[in-house]
Amino acid sequence: MNQKTILITGAAGFIGSNTLIYLFNKYKNYKFVVLDILTYAADLRNIPDYIKTSGRFQFWYGDVKNAKLVEHLVSQADIVIHFAAETHVSRSIYDDTAFFETDVLGTQRVANAVLHNRKKVEKFIHISTSEVYGTAVSEKMDEDHPLNPQSPYASAKAGADRLVYSYIATYKIPATIIRPFNMYGPQQHLEKLIPRFITNCLLGEQLTVHGTGESSRDFTFVTDLARAVDLVMHAPREKVEGEVFNVGSEKSHSINEVADLILKKMNGGNPSAGKQHTSFAVLVGDRPGQVFRHTAHHGKIKTVLGWTPLVDFETGLDKTIAWYTSNPRWWKNKLWMRHVPIETEEGKTEMH
Repeated sequence: MNQKTILITGAAGFIGSNTLIYLFNKYKNYKFVVLDILTYAADLRNIPDYIKTSGRFQFWYGDVKNAKLVEHLVSQADIVIHFAAETHVSRSIYDDTAFFETDVLGTQRVANAVLHNRKKVEKFIHISTSEVYGTAVSEKMDEDHPLNPQSPYASAKAGADRLVYSYIATYKIPATIIRPFNMYGPQQHLEKLIPRFITNCLLGEQLTVHGTGESSRDFTFVTDLARAVDLVMHAPREKVEGEVFNVGSEKSHSINEVADLILKKMNGGNPSAGKQHTSFAVLVGDRPGQVFRHTAHHGKIKTVLGWTPLVDFETGLDKTIAWYTSNPRWWKNKLWMRHVPIETEEGKTEMH
């Protein structure tokens, strides 16, 4: 393939780094430029040394809200993939200012730079989230599902999502919006559900479950998202420009089911065959703005690009457990960030 320069914002984070690794290994003549401010959720160790020392890689430490820096980097790129965002729901309830600044204003800086360089930039891929939908009003959520964000994080991402759409409608920038459902896999920050549960087990701690634990999510392994980004990058422009694509498994699991499965796989709780393990979890109050159910409909991306998930939930969970088990040096200094204090509807302060 022709040589291209790919700008990835937020590639020291979980999804961004996994996507960078996937693309770097697959496209040997592509150059990758990363912009990341290295907040608490980012880690340069997420990017392997063989990438960091390569002549095909360039790292810029900086803020996605820095218009001059973003303009400079976008002007050199053929494809822009925008991951940079604040992403933790509970943290957005604790302190939402950074979410609106980074997720909305940062996205505006990137979209504006793409507009100014639209003769150079072939594609702009904006990574949104299924959280913009809120609780499902249908069994499966397609791209036309109403946007009813239920947390400050979801609202900020909905603002960014619609901002990109406005640039598509007004200026015809070559943008595509991807809405991933709940991603999981190696290198995910401990504030997220699955790595929190896994590290709880490794440390012999009880698992903390919000509310009844019956709210359910569509969990998708991170390399399946990387494949979706790859397909959008290399699809004919007329197939993807101006489009929104869900990326999800079309299967959902309750938080209790996830807790039980992880405990079972890690020999936590009661090891007796056939017995439920969720009695070894501790219930706390439900998180304000909790989304009760999320299940993707991925028919559009399957029809247009031929994408379907390749990693089933249990296989992905096995891979994720193996990674955290083998990499305690990566996560042990992050343990204090697993919980944040938030105020509930009753005015109580709880750790979520």
